[in-house]
Amino acid sequence: MRTISLTAVEGIPMVKAGDDLAALIAKGLDHTGFKLAAGDILVVCQKVVSKAEGRVVNFKDFEPSEFAKTYARRWEKDPRAIEIVLRQTSRIVRNDRGVLIVETGPGWVCANAGVDESNSLEDERAILLPEDPDASARRLRDEIRRRLNVTVAVLITDTFGRPWRDGLTEICLGIAGMNPILDLRGTTDLGGRGLHHTVVAIADEIASAAGLLMEKAGAIPAVVVRGYKFEPFEGSAKILIRPAEADLFR
Repeated sequence: MRTISLTAVEGIPMVKAGDDLAALIAKGLDHTGFKLAAGDILVVCQKVVSKAEGRVVNFKDFEPSEFAKTYARRWEKDPRAIEIVLRQTSRIVRNDRGVLIVETGPGWVCANAGVDESNSLEDERAILLPEDPDASARRLRDEIRRRLNVTVAVLITDTFGRPWRDGLTEICLGIAGMNPILDLRGTTDLGGRGLHHTVVAIADEIASAAGLLMEKAGAIPAVVVRGYKFEPFEGSAKILIRPAEADLFR
């Protein structure tokens, strides 16, 4: 029987800047009574990675630009929050109805540059995306391997919207140890018809599955996915970003 299981890693405390995230996850696994095995996928939410890396900012430390002030007045927002978004932005893709869709430095296209005040646990404080989520995933993978003597793939996830669908879903921001893409081009369907365009964002599908256990207020920042036979790969989650020339929404 083909089975894929999801296991929440419980007992991980609130993460602070400078915390050893791998050590906290290892303790959480021990608390949960779950032992990692080779071939498992460790899915970790972006917020705890960002917190451990000190990617948390306070509104009071930002002087808003004239653009931020004007935008904030028009849409009744805090100009300091807008300034924080702008500092993480390499290009504004769309600015409409009080929503800033931007391209970040690493290339992610998302609302508000991924800047989020939820679960910051303080007023007027925001959490930024990791500077390099792939590097964060590699460090976590390597440290887990050192501590627990087991090699797993690591995914770092965040909640994103999609241009043609309502509602949010989890996507993969950073990856280590597995190919984020399942390319089925050159294979055939059940009727023998050749597949020419089917490329599956398998890392996003795994991220969304793990998200079922990562409830917003559930304090579950890590999930182990077991049973999916992934392709070992040393690359980047950035290959999931559609090139601008092929993106009908940019």
